[in-house]
Amino acid sequence: MVLVSALLGSVFPATIAPGAWSEPGVIITGVLLAIPVLVTLALLGQKFRRWAGPRRSAGPVSVAVAGRDPLFEAAVNEPSTSTNGHGVISNVDEAGTVRFVPAKQKAVSRPGLDPGLARLLLWYLGTATFWLLFGTTVGEYLGIKFVAPDVDRVSWLSFGRLRPVHTNAVFWGWASLAMAGLGFYVTSVVSNAPLKSLRRGWWSLGLINAAVILGSVALMAGVNNGGGEYREYIWPVMALFAAGILLALTNLIGTIAQRRSREIYISSWYIVAAVMFVAVIVVVAYTPFWQRGLGETIIQGYYMHQGVGMWFMMFLLGLTYYFLPQQLNTPIFSYSLGILAFWTQILFYTLIGTHHFVFSSIPWSLQTVAIVASVGMVIPVVAGTANFLLTFRGSFHRIGSSYTLPFFLVGVVFYFTGSMQGTAEAFRSTNLFWHFTDFTVAHSHLTMYGIITFLLWGCIYATVPRLTGREPPQATVGAHFWMALLGLLFYTVPLMIGGTLRGLAWLEGKPFIDSVVLMAPYWLWRAIGGTLMWISHWVFAYNLYRMIAGPRAVASTAARSPRDPFPAEVTA
Repeated sequence: MVLVSALLGSVFPATIAPGAWSEPGVIITGVLLAIPVLVTLALLGQKFRRWAGPRRSAGPVSVAVAGRDPLFEAAVNEPSTSTNGHGVISNVDEAGTVRFVPAKQKAVSRPGLDPGLARLLLWYLGTATFWLLFGTTVGEYLGIKFVAPDVDRVSWLSFGRLRPVHTNAVFWGWASLAMAGLGFYVTSVVSNAPLKSLRRGWWSLGLINAAVILGSVALMAGVNNGGGEYREYIWPVMALFAAGILLALTNLIGTIAQRRSREIYISSWYIVAAVMFVAVIVVVAYTPFWQRGLGETIIQGYYMHQGVGMWFMMFLLGLTYYFLPQQLNTPIFSYSLGILAFWTQILFYTLIGTHHFVFSSIPWSLQTVAIVASVGMVIPVVAGTANFLLTFRGSFHRIGSSYTLPFFLVGVVFYFTGSMQGTAEAFRSTNLFWHFTDFTVAHSHLTMYGIITFLLWGCIYATVPRLTGREPPQATVGAHFWMALLGLLFYTVPLMIGGTLRGLAWLEGKPFIDSVVLMAPYWLWRAIGGTLMWISHWVFAYNLYRMIAGPRAVASTAARSPRDPFPAEVTA
């Protein structure tokens, strides 16, 4: 809140119509932005209390321990240790110390899992993490170009070429690969059946990676589709991605078909629906028959928004319906709420693509349908958020003892705030001054990063230790979480404020260059926040390495070779 006040107080021009700040969409967005800020402050407060509480009582305890030490200085006691070898007494010397990072609950190993599926999943996550590092390194470089635009003069590194490299790498490389690998794992587990075909899983992995590699090189060379956002890859490249997705779809359906339970768990509903939708979306977007004139723009809105809502969002909701109850060790609050959210998301989300083109030459009726459907999205978002938070009910105190639950909580909070903010942005009154500004950049990061990426991290931290028996360092998981969260807030909040001011300046007819000068401090905050986020990704990559090839967790009893990342019960 101090950041918001400082930014508004230092750059808000008195000449810009203050009445615009009373617009319903602006008020709604302000309230929604306050929610993740307050949640962040609450998490910081909880962490401080957990650290400061024992510290206040550490003095008397330390005195007592110091007075006890001489009693154990006799030679006869020298062979004694802090454990008796039977697991009854351990860590008795921690009473006089204060841990800055509280001990977190360790993951439980997953016995009986197909070792082939475990290796396949780790390859998906490993390659996805590579694309996260690559894509966000490109994004970090683009952020630097906002404050130092003449940093290079190489055509392959120009802003217009690198920007789609960044977005497509994190879309199709990082998020899609991580989701696909986790989807294979979850579908197999909830179906209580092995993956239909490991070979098809490996082929999907290779095809999707090939698409991102070839697409990135082509974009930097200036070879692109010439279409809209997120479909810059030329069609032969995207055909590889589509082939990988179709193989994944047949694999998932085949796994569900051989399930050993009568019911199909809700996670499988969401995951399979997401894969079906992305296959349809890609085919529609790259079929040339309706790509002329306004048809191209309408298809662009459909493709762009369905990619986010019916591929990434739908898939991650399915993963969350499995991992959140698992981490809380409690059933999902309401299966019915989940089904309500499922069908209403399909009903409304498929209609909202053209709200990106309000006041354009697209038929007014089509714009109105998109706006009405955007309001209808309140139903699935509220239903899903309520379902997740009510599943948390009675377990919020466990957030401090878990390194996965904070990621899920933040993802759920941003799911509500980011989705509802998208509804507010669809109103004609707010779209009038937010469109074409940095506000939309902030909104896209609020959803793709705050929702998709945070939930993916929670799923990865919940899964990999169960497969390998190796825990990530608690301190670096905390560093990853806080740098990513604070970086996201430093990135999005200033851009939303600056984007609003810029749009209002345009409406008042001020010179365009004035709006560029106005955005300078907000772009600086963008670079600061983006840098924090980028550093956190390298910390995450280190944590993933430690979970796969690091020292074995003390709590694990599975014997394994130092070169074998899988515990004995998995590889047996």
